[in-house]
Amino acid sequence: MSDRSLVRFRAVVEGALAHLESRRSEINDLNVFPVADGDTGDNMALTLRACLEELDALASEGEGLIDEIGRTEITERVARAALLGARGNSGVILSQLVRGAAEELISRPGELIDPVLVGAAMARAAQRAYDSVREPAEGTMLTVMREMAARVASELAHMPETRLGSDWDPEKQNALIADVLERAIEAGEESVRRGPELLPALKQAGVVDAGGYAVTVIFAGVVAVLRGNDAPQLTRHVAPARITQPEHESSTFRYCVNFAVTGSGLEAQRFVPELEAIGDSVLVVGDAVTLRVHVHTDEPERATGVFAGIAETSRLDVADMHAQVVDREARLAASGDGGTIGGPDGDAAPERTRCGVLAVVAGDGLRGLFASLGVHPLDGGATLNPSTHELLAGIHEIAADEVVLLPNSPNVIMAAERAAELAEKPVRVVPTRSLQAGLAAAFASLADLSADENAAAMADAVEDLRTGAVAPAARQDPDGRFGIGDAVGFVDDQLVAWGSPQDTLRDVMARLSDGAELVTCIAGEGAPLDDATVAGLAPDAIELEQPRGGQPAYWWLLSAE
Repeated sequence: MSDRSLVRFRAVVEGALAHLESRRSEINDLNVFPVADGDTGDNMALTLRACLEELDALASEGEGLIDEIGRTEITERVARAALLGARGNSGVILSQLVRGAAEELISRPGELIDPVLVGAAMARAAQRAYDSVREPAEGTMLTVMREMAARVASELAHMPETRLGSDWDPEKQNALIADVLERAIEAGEESVRRGPELLPALKQAGVVDAGGYAVTVIFAGVVAVLRGNDAPQLTRHVAPARITQPEHESSTFRYCVNFAVTGSGLEAQRFVPELEAIGDSVLVVGDAVTLRVHVHTDEPERATGVFAGIAETSRLDVADMHAQVVDREARLAASGDGGTIGGPDGDAAPERTRCGVLAVVAGDGLRGLFASLGVHPLDGGATLNPSTHELLAGIHEIAADEVVLLPNSPNVIMAAERAAELAEKPVRVVPTRSLQAGLAAAFASLADLSADENAAAMADAVEDLRTGAVAPAARQDPDGRFGIGDAVGFVDDQLVAWGSPQDTLRDVMARLSDGAELVTCIAGEGAPLDDATVAGLAPDAIELEQPRGGQPAYWWLLSAE
């Protein structure tokens, strides 16, 4: 750029990201290829956000001057940030568009960024993206970017002024680049509209390609910054509320797995056959020291295992595509006539929070209790024992920059800590050992605090909490105290009572109530006493709360504060 600082460069990236965010929900709803998982807008926004964060890091070094840092280092670091920040097919391909443009800029040291250089960078970006995909599909963002670059090349031949000489100034530079990009956007919109004719999956679903549309949105955001006014108006594309799912290659695989690989002498194509043996939609891109891997599979651990002993894997992100497809269909159905409700420019996507909370739960009632506190519940099954990769999928679903994870069982703590180590975003584990402790912790969370701050507050909230439980015995007591199906009662992890449900629950309540003001008693699946009977068992002067949890295995879960 003509400016010696990164301010203008950063403003362009920030404008592109802001405009993409404003259409993110609309883009998500259009997403049907290669999987209708409704996250194209999210994935492309994450890629651009990674670029913006790297520019901020560069600007903080020294005085943030382009000449001081060097154009080569700036473009290389931004390209690598895009690669590492990419997620999903669309994010990985966008990272390759960024890398291709960066390679062109690096190859032309000292040249001012003018329409000719922009055109060359767009052409290089399109080629790099095509080369990254083993079987490119026409009608997608690949086609859109190629046709935008072709329009720029054609327009340059007819533009009266395309190069900047010694008399350039920032306003003239911005105007020239904006002119050529506006014409590229026109070509991009034409390409987006033509996409369903090239890709049967889009035509069958009645949508345009989400990634291709997002590319035009990104460029419109750039033009808005260059001109200093509103972005060029784009046609709004709305997904139908009832969609016929196209039959495509990834309809049977559950997880979208993304991770980074670092090492030396890495050859991207070497690893593709092994990944294709366990899944599809495989993308492996990068260079000899850093790769970004994307695959749809049912076995995330085998995907990372391909690189075991060869290189280090990190930034692991696992998304449950089956759940995403269900969520997308429900969202579209709820909107009535389909798509995002709003004006011609679309509604802004829900804002990401600073910190979200993921809690492992069991039972519909407990799921609702945690959700009512703004916590993302993850079904741990009857045994409350999700895998590390199921936890990672839950972390992925939360629209937050950081996450606190509540395992809510001693059996889940180790898997939770492993998920926190592998996750692409910062994750802190509060080692809650029961669902009751998880609820108490959830009450202490605030979305605008950091994960560290929330984790500390949650740990304080459960420090003095006492918990109890009453359940039917699953086996005969060796000492003959109770038989299968008799009630057994616990305070914390210690067996303290047994016999009839009524006597056992009364005993557990009495022990928990000593020194407490409030007792919570969460009724589970098949609890043999009604609420009124349970209330009569509580000691005098104790406030009793009786939510319905629906949890399996335990008739009642109790806590005392």
